[in-house]
Amino acid sequence: MKWQDIGDIPCSIARSLAVLGDRWTLMVLRNCFLGIKRFDDFQTNLGVTRHVLAERLQRLVEAGVLQKVPYQQKPERFEYRLTEQGRDLYPVLMALVSWGDKWLDEGRGAPLEYLHQPCGHKFRPVMVCSECGEPLSPKQVMPMIGPGFQVVKTA
Repeated sequence: MKWQDIGDIPCSIARSLAVLGDRWTLMVLRNCFLGIKRFDDFQTNLGVTRHVLAERLQRLVEAGVLQKVPYQQKPERFEYRLTEQGRDLYPVLMALVSWGDKWLDEGRGAPLEYLHQPCGHKFRPVMVCSECGEPLSPKQVMPMIGPGFQVVKTA
């Protein structure tokens, strides 16, 4: 199977990777959640080539994760804003933050801390069951075939 065909697999992780599966895409999304919206600001902050950045932004727009909104007429310039679909990636990025802070900080601590504004406390991301609110552990979760599962037939 070729990388460009990964989104055709009946697997939610594979489909997600077809949209998000490279380091620059996730870094662009991180910057979006940090409030960066303009091409030059992404480029300055990330240090990625303009060509690679333009391609990643375009792919995220086409996927419906970002929307391109004009902010200047002459010359025409755009901001890239998270859509509802893009904002729904927040828990994914926070899970990566949590893992990186735990396993890759080299003893220095987290580079960023997060404050939950309504309660005023710093927090760490925790995934919980949508039904009972208990934290999830892989040993307590049983995957089951869902309605979207289909067997892929090879020729």
